[in-house]
This record gives sequence, structure tokens and C-alpha cells, in this order.
Amino acid sequence: MSAAAEGFVMPPEWSPQDAVWLSWPVDDPRHWGGAKRDLMWAKFAEIAAAISRHEMVRINAPGADHTAIAAACNGAKAVPEHVQLFDHPHNDVWCRDHGPIFVKHRETGEVAVTDWGFNAWGGKFPPWDLDDTIPARIAASLGMRVFEGGMILEGGAIEINGEGQLLTTEAVLLNPNRNPELGRAQIEQRLRDALGVADILWLKQGIEGDDTDGHIDDLARFTDPRTILACVERDPASPNRRVLEDNLVRLRSFHDSNGRPFEVLEIPLPEACEVPGWRLPVLPASYVNFLIVNGGVLVPTFRQRRNDDRALGMIRELFPDREITGIDCLDLVEEGGTLHCISQQQPEG
Repeated sequence: MSAAAEGFVMPPEWSPQDAVWLSWPVDDPRHWGGAKRDLMWAKFAEIAAAISRHEMVRINAPGADHTAIAAACNGAKAVPEHVQLFDHPHNDVWCRDHGPIFVKHRETGEVAVTDWGFNAWGGKFPPWDLDDTIPARIAASLGMRVFEGGMILEGGAIEINGEGQLLTTEAVLLNPNRNPELGRAQIEQRLRDALGVADILWLKQGIEGDDTDGHIDDLARFTDPRTILACVERDPASPNRRVLEDNLVRLRSFHDSNGRPFEVLEIPLPEACEVPGWRLPVLPASYVNFLIVNGGVLVPTFRQRRNDDRALGMIRELFPDREITGIDCLDLVEEGGTLHCISQQQPEG
């Protein structure tokens, strides 16, 4: 039986959580050009510490690195009893995409793992063999049941509101580099079977520089069951302008489970973030790549004071009962993602 048939559903991110998972940076010259290893360790320690002040942070990393990682987290003033290290070797840092997507039983509260295939966003960044084992490793370490997803899927490609609606993009899930043997209807059914959703709401494509081909968590996020925070581009010369305008039109045409239009709020992208000579001429910086934790929201910032302050203010209004923490992610986004991309929440069991 599928996860949904057995009574499991994916909870929305604002539901109570047991932990947030990270995959610690590995020593690989592919990542940040190999030149920012110490900087990235410090940044991950800062993020782990910020999470630990709200809940448990669980870290995938080779056992040989655990002592050094614990020291880095302690140096960043993490809550020691809220940091757990697991001997789970991996290839890259994007736990949102290679980690498990957790589901929870509607009646018993049991938490289980859905394990989807992972191929590094259409085979772009080999190797990914260790990344693909992370969901099963986590399930084994936690003693959880596993449901197979039955196709390639990254966690950053989907966004749910907990009332049956799932947002995604055609540029990712219908891309032949993921599941060429599956059509739209088959993909939709696998999502329903594994995650307990009813309606699949499709945007078209993503922003410039996105290695993932257009993950939803850089475009539009639910902030509650009926509200969507959507990126817009104010610069008429930007290649993102038309893409995001099309997204807005689609978002405003969608309806919730009661047939009502969603409330769609606009949040401007930061100004273009560029690194001369880097493989990504324009970095996929987005304020909606925030991470919701128990009692808080961690928000990426990009050293653009006016834009950063505006984004933090908007998110503070949307989450008035949570502590809003801005985290400088300009160096992190060089590899194509920020806070939501590196993390995966585990719901409370």
C-alpha cells in the first residue's frame, strides 16, 4: 500500500518539528571552488547554532569529521544537547533535495520516510551515489518505516499547505532529465500516493542561474494554508521579469480545497548577485528560501540592506508569533541555494 493509503500525509513546514537535518559540507574541490572550505564550515555552524536555539539539529557527516563539526558548532554557540551527528556519508550539502521527505500518520502520529530517487538535478553534478542513500540511512538510524516514492524527486521541487494543495514547476518535474518515462498524470499520482495531497498546482519555470531547473522554494512558498508569498522582479531588463509575472498570473488562478482563491503576496527578489568569473553569472538569490523552525523563521539575506530589511519585515508580518532571524547567505548561494535548500525538517512524532 502507498503511504497515503495507509493514512500518512506530509505535514506543512509550520507544523511542530522534532528536528531539522543538514548535510555538512564535504571536502570536495567542486564546492565553492575548493577555496572556501573554512568559510562554509563556519557558515554551516552558524546555521546549525541558529536552528539549535529552537529545536534539535541532526547532521549527516562521515564519522571521521564528527569531532571537528561538534567543535565548530560549539564555537558558533550552538545548544550542545540540540546537536546530533550521524555517520551518514554523502556527496553534497543539499539535504532538502537528497534527504528524506517525512510523512506523518493522521491518527497515530507515526512519522515515516518517503524515499525518492535522486540524480543530482538531472545528472548535472556527479557523483551522487552517497546522496541517494541518505533517506534510507536516516530511516534506519531512527527506526522509521520507509515508503518508496517511485520516481526522481527533490524536496525543493515541492511546496505544500497541509490542506491538500501542492505547488511545483513544469521545468523540474516534467523535465526529461528526471523521469522521462512518466507523464504528468503519472507524476501527479505518485505525489498523491506518497504525500497525501489532492491538487497539484503547476507553475512553469524558475529563476536565472538555478541549477535545479526551477525549484519552487526559490519562487513561491505557502506561509499558511491560504497565503502564498511569491517572488517578483522589479527590474524590467531582468530575464526573471517575465517568468515571475507568469507565475503570478498562475498563482492567482489557483484555488484552495474550498474553491477560494489564495491570497498571493509579492516579495521582490534581491538585486542581482554576481560573482565575476564564477560558473553562475547570476546567482539564484531569493528571500523565499527561508526555513521555518519551531518558534522561528531563518531568512536568507544578501548584503543589500534596504532589500534585506524589507524582506525581513514582510516575513515578520507573516509570522508574527515567530522569531525572525536573518542569516547572510551571499557566499552560500554561490553554489545555487540557501537556507531551505540545505535543510530538511522532520515533523514531531
